[in-house]
Amino acid sequence: MAGAGPAQQRLNQVVRNIAANMVAEVCSIYLLRAGNVLELFATEGLNPESVHKARLKVGEGLVGTIADTATPLSLPDAQSHPKFAYLPETGEEIYHSLVGVPIIRAGRVVGVLVVQNRTMREYDEDEIDAMQTIAMVLAELVGQGELVDPGEFREAELRRREPYIYDGVGLAEGLALGVAVLHEPRVAVDSLIAEDPVVELNRLAEAMSGLRRRIDDMLDDQEVSTGEHRDVLEAYRMFAHDRGWREKIEEAIKSGLTAEAAVERVQMETRARMGSITDPYLRERLSDLEDLANRLMRHLAGKTETAAGDELPEEAILIARSMGPAELLDYDRTRLKAVVLEEGSQTSHVAIVARGLGIPLVGGCERVLERVDPGDVVIADGDTGQVIFRPTQEVAAAFAENLRIRVEQRAEYAALRDVPAETRDGVPIKLYMNAGLMVDLPHLVETGADGIGLFRTELQFMVSSTMPRLAAQIELYANVLASAGDRPVIFRTLDVGGDKVLPYLGAAREENPALGWRAIRLVLDRPALLRYQLRALLIAAAGRTLHVMFPMVADVAEFRQARQILEVERRRLDRLGRPLPEAIRVGTMLEVPALAYQLPALLPLVDFISIGSNDLLQFFFAADRGNPKVSGRYDILAPAALKLLKGINDACTQANVPVSLCGEMAGRPLEAMTLIGLGFRSISMNAVSIGPVKAMLRGLNVGDFRAYIDRLIDGPDRTLRGKIESFARDHGVRI
Repeated sequence: MAGAGPAQQRLNQVVRNIAANMVAEVCSIYLLRAGNVLELFATEGLNPESVHKARLKVGEGLVGTIADTATPLSLPDAQSHPKFAYLPETGEEIYHSLVGVPIIRAGRVVGVLVVQNRTMREYDEDEIDAMQTIAMVLAELVGQGELVDPGEFREAELRRREPYIYDGVGLAEGLALGVAVLHEPRVAVDSLIAEDPVVELNRLAEAMSGLRRRIDDMLDDQEVSTGEHRDVLEAYRMFAHDRGWREKIEEAIKSGLTAEAAVERVQMETRARMGSITDPYLRERLSDLEDLANRLMRHLAGKTETAAGDELPEEAILIARSMGPAELLDYDRTRLKAVVLEEGSQTSHVAIVARGLGIPLVGGCERVLERVDPGDVVIADGDTGQVIFRPTQEVAAAFAENLRIRVEQRAEYAALRDVPAETRDGVPIKLYMNAGLMVDLPHLVETGADGIGLFRTELQFMVSSTMPRLAAQIELYANVLASAGDRPVIFRTLDVGGDKVLPYLGAAREENPALGWRAIRLVLDRPALLRYQLRALLIAAAGRTLHVMFPMVADVAEFRQARQILEVERRRLDRLGRPLPEAIRVGTMLEVPALAYQLPALLPLVDFISIGSNDLLQFFFAADRGNPKVSGRYDILAPAALKLLKGINDACTQANVPVSLCGEMAGRPLEAMTLIGLGFRSISMNAVSIGPVKAMLRGLNVGDFRAYIDRLIDGPDRTLRGKIESFARDHGVRI
């Protein structure tokens, strides 16, 4: 019977010892069984007859929650917690306080260790730390296979061999078919208790030095010596030199742990403290710290490489829970075709580096490591965010054909680079690209874009742990302008707040951040921030034309105030005798519906307008485009939305104010075709979309289509998508 024998006796003794040492009425150990069930294996204090009978699903009750989240939980009154689940067979109703920690082996939760007391007491950090150390030892006992027969998980393992599809989040564009390679950043800790703390402290010091040298070597790499790559790694190096992190590890060693066990314990503490944080910037700091801890563990073990140290397969797709940017740079980029992560976000450091290197990246694939084995065939689509593990032969063949077609299409789009972007009836259209990093700039030449219609300046602020200095801002903007040559660059001033939080600004949490203290509102309240950025832009654009655009303007008064700050900075530089831009053109984004009704007052003040369709239409329909429950409740090709866009374009055209539209809408051939039909002659999109949109344009007779859409726009249809698609098919327009 599973659970019989000496291992069970040792487990029974463990719970008795823990209860005695922690002065606790209850100590219990739950272990994971087949079917994702946690079974009570040993207890001191609960009803002994409930051992091997009391069970909870992972995610059920407090014990199940600890297993599901892989983080400790400490409660002075457990029964008041909404996740509390009463098990009558245990007799636990008389106990109030509870502290539990996960038992983790090889990166997976294999059980839960719990302590309970009758009184409502707070457990201190030392007690939780001690339990985590004990859980590390218990994990090795569980791993011996005497308590739970590994064979009972075979059915689950067979299910793992079936095809499986993840709908993740595309973080870096591209498509790849290859074989899975597990990143495997963790090093198993074989020895927990140190014989000589001084020896362990010396080992830590040596490993720390090796870690820092390796980071310095990466910063010397020519591929990452400039631009955002370096900004990312400089922030990463700062964490490696953090005194507090090292002191915590040293304290754990002095308590009797080996250097490896101390690093793992501090890593678990950090994960427990930060694991519930939803702030994207702070979540990235956790990822960086995890990366550093894993790298330090490898230095201690004499295994300074991950899977990057091995020869990768020709078509390798890397699978990991999370990664720091330094780890990605370790890999052979000629063999690495894509990366799939359990975590990650658009602004994560690893995503920024992946986009710069042209490596497709998909994030948001929860528990992917539980679904994949090394060598599995994987399809990763960084455009759509879909990942397919172990595809059938038919699916793999269809994908290979799709990939072949994409390669042919890209060659066709590349051939259009120097061909004018004009419709079949000779109407010229300006196609601009969006950018935010220096690594985006080569796409200007590759795609034949007319310029940069939106340069997102906030990314420089988001990858830095401190406010970028004036000199750093000047250097970036000057490099962007130099790379663009004669093509115009429209710089959008700092658009942070909302979901783009900078911790050094000290912004308070808001219930509705998308409609809160962000973008122009934030910098007008912190004018020094805007003044420094505008000063940097004016200096960087000396002798050239500077295009500046303010985001999230909701009122003409806000635009006047921002433009006045720009004028103050211009006069200041003029007084100091500094070279100024040859011309300054100032515009605003129109992404708040209220501003559309102030155009008569606004248009005489602006040099251009850029419609931010993403925010404008989600505000217009009162539906968050990032929320899957409501994002499908409207269509951007609904007549109401098109009439709004047409009205803005007509007003700008009549006032002779250039107008463009940037956003996802501009980058889809069908929607871009609709915009051209509404009268737009300038749109801005991601670089990858320029080829498909130009191919669409060259098959479109805009005169015929404009007459057609003018008849539809006042009709009763909920959306015009189907009718516009039919027009494109009937007239041979590629969408």
